[in-house]
Amino acid sequence: MLLRVGGVYKASQLVQICTCTDKKTVAMASALPIKIGIIGGSGLDDPDILEGRTERYVDTPYGKPSDALILGKIKNVECVLLARHGRQHTIMPSNVNYQANIWALREEGCTHLLVTTACGSLREEIQPGDIVIIDQFIDRTTKRSQTLYDGQPTSPPGVSHIPMAEPFCNRTREVLVEVARTLGIKCHVRGTMLTIEGPRFSSRAESLMFRQWGADVINMTTVPEVVLAKEAGLCYASIAMATDYDCWKEHEEAVCVDNVLKTMKENANKASSILLTAIPQISQMDWAQTMKTLKSLQESNDIPMSVLCSQIDGQTVRVVPGPRVSQ
Repeated sequence: MLLRVGGVYKASQLVQICTCTDKKTVAMASALPIKIGIIGGSGLDDPDILEGRTERYVDTPYGKPSDALILGKIKNVECVLLARHGRQHTIMPSNVNYQANIWALREEGCTHLLVTTACGSLREEIQPGDIVIIDQFIDRTTKRSQTLYDGQPTSPPGVSHIPMAEPFCNRTREVLVEVARTLGIKCHVRGTMLTIEGPRFSSRAESLMFRQWGADVINMTTVPEVVLAKEAGLCYASIAMATDYDCWKEHEEAVCVDNVLKTMKENANKASSILLTAIPQISQMDWAQTMKTLKSLQESNDIPMSVLCSQIDGQTVRVVPGPRVSQ
């Protein structure tokens, strides 16, 4: 154990050592192999995409994740699948333990997080069944913790003001877009997701207002998931599937659960096909600089109180808050 501050931190992930004499920082963390976390949304969390599946129930400082982590491979790439709402879809959006989900996947060693989500379309050109590789979000949630640094005794110390100008990993998004095009799947290369609290759908007045704000699609789960993933240093990208036109469009049936489920059933293979093709490509790319940039972004936006120093064997140990394991 190197240093305990409310828990034991993995040295390979969290510790940087610098000598007091020359002030040069030497990174101890070694490059991790690519491992893909997959969070499946409503009707888009089929474990059959994984080979050699095993299940692992875990706990985190934030409680239990939505369900067991399902470990396996996609074309020889290590993957971890998690059903966002539980495998029986028993967890409504407001009650998803987003903190525990992200923490568990990061602790499992995931470097990337590919997620699927059903959404309503706020644009004529985004038709039910279309895929949108979203690049921005608008947050209309009201009840959800949006940070891993929430001040609880078991949470990482300090405060993080993580920038959100570019919420999603653009390199990962580019792979998803190119794969969708190669597969002949209709795909919108960007879009702004508006996340509402739910579980109700929008009123017509709200839907029209969201269109005026510039939102393209609407769901109930992107926030805070994308925020927490960035805090955790994960390359996060979302495959959003439009299932309906929400309720803004005249002469079009307003969104209802039956129609959402029907569209998902008819088009779920699109998301699966993109994942199965994109994941091997992602695993073959060099992500060293991307991960370095994410780590730098994370560290440079921590309030100074989150950097704790202690003397060990004559050296100053700098602990960067991040994933933690119990003794």
